[in-house]
Amino acid sequence: MSNNKTSHMSINLAEKLGRIPDLWQPRVVAEMNDYQFKLVRIQGDFIWHDHPDTDETFIVLEGTLRIDFRDGSVHVGPGEMFVVPKGVQHKPFAEKEVRMMLIEPRGTLNTGQEGGERTAQNDLWI
Repeated sequence: MSNNKTSHMSINLAEKLGRIPDLWQPRVVAEMNDYQFKLVRIQGDFIWHDHPDTDETFIVLEGTLRIDFRDGSVHVGPGEMFVVPKGVQHKPFAEKEVRMMLIEPRGTLNTGQEGGERTAQNDLWI
């Protein structure tokens, strides 16, 4: 899939989200330096994990995301963003489907160091 690096076309986020077939499977839509912009559809509970070497940015486009921490939680609604600091354990949760963008360095696994069945393949472009 072309990654738009040399294209002069804007990226339609709603159109791209509509092409993501499965929940919890982030797809790359753009890169900036060593960072990737990923779109993902989620619903339900995820696993506790952290990213020891990088912060992770969540930008909610549709729905309401809850990010649980060991000492509380934060709710992120449409048009809002939240940055989870590196090394902080967190667990995303969505009662109803949430469509969002993640911004993180290329090669960052969605489950951090935890692995398991929720680990999505990296570097899949849409």
